[in-house]
Amino acid sequence: MSDAPDRLFGHAAAERSLVESARSGRLHHAWLLAGPSGIGKATLARRFAGWLLAGQPDDTMAVPSDHPVARRVAAGTHADLLTVGRGWDEKKQRHRSEIVVEDTRQVAEFLRRTAAEGGWRVVILDQAEAMNRNAANALLKILEEPPPRAVLMLVSSVPGQMLATIRSRCRLLRLEPLDDPALEVALSRLLPDLDAAERAALVRLAEGSPGRAIALAGDQAVALERLVAELMQRDPRGDAADPLRDAAIVETVLRQEQGFETFLGLLSSAISGHARRAARSGQAPRPGDPDWVAAWQGVRRLRDETERFNLEKRQALSSSLTLLSGSN
Repeated sequence: MSDAPDRLFGHAAAERSLVESARSGRLHHAWLLAGPSGIGKATLARRFAGWLLAGQPDDTMAVPSDHPVARRVAAGTHADLLTVGRGWDEKKQRHRSEIVVEDTRQVAEFLRRTAAEGGWRVVILDQAEAMNRNAANALLKILEEPPPRAVLMLVSSVPGQMLATIRSRCRLLRLEPLDDPALEVALSRLLPDLDAAERAALVRLAEGSPGRAIALAGDQAVALERLVAELMQRDPRGDAADPLRDAAIVETVLRQEQGFETFLGLLSSAISGHARRAARSGQAPRPGDPDWVAAWQGVRRLRDETERFNLEKRQALSSSLTLLSGSN
């Protein structure tokens, strides 16, 4: 049986920082947990919330899973914990692309109430960089006049996109990707049915992120990585455009539930690596070679705009393959 999905791997130093701050009696009212996506930032925030709401029972932030507070935190039913993120769009039946002011107003309403259990109140704001201007300004008012015995945990993979005035009012806690041995241990527990070769491939692909590794495993990322490697080995000056071949690649990608995001993420990383190696070599591009920097920018733009505006994924994939054809 695998570990619970909320289990935290690594980040012992970050845990100690939070525990020591709470134990000192001067716990800062707002924390910014920053670092790459999928490495455990939100998990750490929930873990800290459970420990704080359980009365800080020890110095390791380890609250037993059968503890009443731990059960309510895991179920999202603890009255003194509020988790806010991108809300659900009933009309489009998907999460909104932004955190809007109605979402952050929940925070103000929550903090105006007295703690239900007489202790701390905790707010976790996930994907905080997704706040639009109105939502950010509403949150800023709360940070400027924080209520007593309340702590806000802002979780962000791209903190530079947040208002500087919000960042300045938070204590920054930066989390780093796991190293390969730690990620290997995490995957052996989270995905125990993987064979050694698959696990090693995911460690290579996941860039220190257990969350990314789990997503990649579900999307047959090892097979998609091989597909990307084949694309990168094409000679753009000698391989003639083949619409049928490219169409087959597009269909292969779209058959995976998250294939679009996974494939373009892998392709973006592969192009970025190729561009860095080309720059380090100092060799001038050959006639007909792709502009690798422009190709990298193009793939990222296609991925971001397709997801943001709910555009046609098939067309975006076809366009991304065209970027590798050279002479663009």
